Amino acid sequence: MTGTTRVAVATSALGLAHDSDLPVLLEALRARGLEAEAADWNEPDRDWSRYSAVTIRSTWDYALRRPSFLAWAEAVEAATLLDNPADVVRWNTDKRYLHDLADRGVPVVPTRFAAPGEDVPLPEEGHFVVKPSVSAGAQDTARYAPHQRGLAAAHAAALHASGRTVMVQPYLSRIEEGERALVFLGGVFSHAIRKGPVLTETGLDNTRTPHPGLAPHQPTAPERELARAALAAVPADRPLLYARVDIATADDGRPVVMELELVEPDLFLGHSADGAARLAGLIRDRAASAARPRA
Repeated sequence: MTGTTRVAVATSALGLAHDSDLPVLLEALRARGLEAEAADWNEPDRDWSRYSAVTIRSTWDYALRRPSFLAWAEAVEAATLLDNPADVVRWNTDKRYLHDLADRGVPVVPTRFAAPGEDVPLPEEGHFVVKPSVSAGAQDTARYAPHQRGLAAAHAAALHASGRTVMVQPYLSRIEEGERALVFLGGVFSHAIRKGPVLTETGLDNTRTPHPGLAPHQPTAPERELARAALAAVPADRPLLYARVDIATADDGRPVVMELELVEPDLFLGHSADGAARLAGLIRDRAASAARPRA
């Protein structure tokens, strides 16, 4: 690779406005001699082949038009190095991947899915959560009490009417203890954060909910083991650039995977002493190893 290596960090209008990881990562990339820029994935005329690597970060509007996003990922991957890769993007942007994890023996929050035209299995007891299988930032997600099954059914019907698959999960009684987000960079554990619960009240959430009550977290041995098991189940043919495994405590006290975030998660780089530096170094090294002549 000759001259300055140019890399893009893919984002969106929402990400440009609110992604706290973005400026931290760009600064770390530039400190390593890379020509780095934030690039909105929605820009139709951008020539992605100009970059030695494209890193997906805060493409937070993808859920509104997932087919276009998947087509974009495949086109970029045909032109240059894309991290994480397009096949992982396709798999991980639909939360039906939780079925795959469960089939591989990974403990996950019990989840049932209902495509349009299928009956929605609403619980008879306990609080529960209804949301679309393709979503970001708790958008169109709601927690319901048992006496609100009618509202939940209406919510599910609206999701079906828009062509979306519905997912139903129990609201874990110990979620108030917080979710734990374990961040991996290049397949190696980096740092972890404890997050407060998002759905503290019943009702529908139509905004990208920020992470409440962030605090550093030291993962337990079972949490680390669970996170590694989840990552081992990912259908990828090369190590992931980054991953975030969100873990909660089940009612029986076991840790379970809530979500496996491989496309556009907050990585909480500001809460890690060297996370941004290590991620930037990985991007630099992967771009160098994938380099090829460009016009």
